[in-house]
Amino acid sequence: MRTMIEKIRGLREDNDLTQQQLADVLGTSQTMYARYERGANEVPLRHIVTLCKFYNVSADYLLGTTPNPLKKQKTASLSIAKTARK
Repeated sequence: MRTMIEKIRGLREDNDLTQQQLADVLGTSQTMYARYERGANEVPLRHIVTLCKFYNVSADYLLGTTPNPLKKQKTASLSIAKTARK
């Protein structure tokens, strides 16, 4: 399973975003954001929350407790929809 560092870099690259663009979203400098991606600094909780909202992924996914990037509510909605169809 990929680390949080690998995931935040992968999400950024998959969305064709620069480190500067993500730094702007987080309200930090490009240098600090680059340090997060290198693992030189820990990503603060407030930034994890912002990244989850920005990318529409769950904190569980970013933190590595689930391989599923979908937010919990969406997964629950999908389960409810499947149950309703039966």
